[in-house]
Amino acid sequence: MAVDKQIISTLTKGCVEALPEGGLEKKLENAAGKGRQLRVKLGVDPTAPDIHLGHTVVLTKLRQFQDAGHRAVLIIGDYTARIGDPSGVSKTRPQLSAESIDVNAVTYQEQAHKVLDQDPEKLEVRRNSEWLAPMRLDDIFRLLSASTVARILERDDFANRLNENRPISMLETLYPLLQGYDSVAIDADIELGGTDQKFNMLMGRVVQEYYGVPQQVVLTNEILPGTDGVDRMSKSAGNYIGVTESADEIFGKVMSIPDTAMITYYKLLTSRSVEEIEAIVRGLEDGSLHPRDQKAALGRELVARFHGEPAAAAAEQHFNELFRDKKLSTDADLVECPLEPGDNEDGQVFLPRLISRWFGVTSSEARRRIKQGGVSIADKQVTSEKVPFDSLAGVTIKVGKSTKFHGVIQVVD
Repeated sequence: MAVDKQIISTLTKGCVEALPEGGLEKKLENAAGKGRQLRVKLGVDPTAPDIHLGHTVVLTKLRQFQDAGHRAVLIIGDYTARIGDPSGVSKTRPQLSAESIDVNAVTYQEQAHKVLDQDPEKLEVRRNSEWLAPMRLDDIFRLLSASTVARILERDDFANRLNENRPISMLETLYPLLQGYDSVAIDADIELGGTDQKFNMLMGRVVQEYYGVPQQVVLTNEILPGTDGVDRMSKSAGNYIGVTESADEIFGKVMSIPDTAMITYYKLLTSRSVEEIEAIVRGLEDGSLHPRDQKAALGRELVARFHGEPAAAAAEQHFNELFRDKKLSTDADLVECPLEPGDNEDGQVFLPRLISRWFGVTSSEARRRIKQGGVSIADKQVTSEKVPFDSLAGVTIKVGKSTKFHGVIQVVD
């Protein structure tokens, strides 16, 4: 049974590769012909308590499969998190305690529900400790037989570390096989992940073949750039937008992203069709659409997803009052802004993140302002990107003197 091309277009929007070629169409056609749901897998290791918009890229893709009538299988990698995914890292990750993993797993699931359809017919949430914890040594021997050392060491992360004489733990070499076994355990038809997960997901096909079950199709998704529009979104870079942040914070950070990154955000984070996004691109190119208006529409859509439509409208109004209407243009119009618990990093605050959130500029712009001496705290010029957390309560922060970037903030507890 032929599948609607519009559905395929939606499901592949923002995807870099669908492997093997033509495999997705065949899976969809077979499922339609048999009247069954495809089982679409996404695995996440709860290595941190919160998720940001970068994490929601694949969650959004998973939701699109749900909307197309298929079943999302969200795997909380509470067991694989004990090893740590070696993808994209240059050294062995520190092992997490079982207690911290359990705490993170709860918040991961709660936050993922903000994106996914929670209908039990369309969502299945599993922990891979269900099948990995009971494994006996014989089971591990069999799993290890599914691949070779040479094949495992083909992955770029390992190859680079070998060339630079940096250690690779035996646990790390086991990780791709364990993730692959997840696909066997839940009968995955399709697996989703970022481009950095390509090796692990293809290993899932290898493990499935070894265990004599149908092989999954692998869909790799683009990586979302951070609010600086350059580096991938991450908390360590300070260029992230957290899904649990306030409506004002999310809207303000979206408005701070460079115009060049806006279309990528539309493509990876929204439900807009390929045709709708192409129309926005044409409008921006011919001048019939203004970048600020389209960025505001993007901000409203993302805030509404996590906080609802009324909060999105209020956040836009608040932003306009602060910046478009120049209510921060004089010291007499101080706006009180609170510090968040997450701002305290071992007694220090990463100042560019605060400036980005409160003043509506990118993190890179904030760094530039600090370097150029355009930022002051309590009327004293600052040159460091990190300042003591306890020194900020009750003080004023000023940024720049130009019309675009001038502002004064009163920090409150």
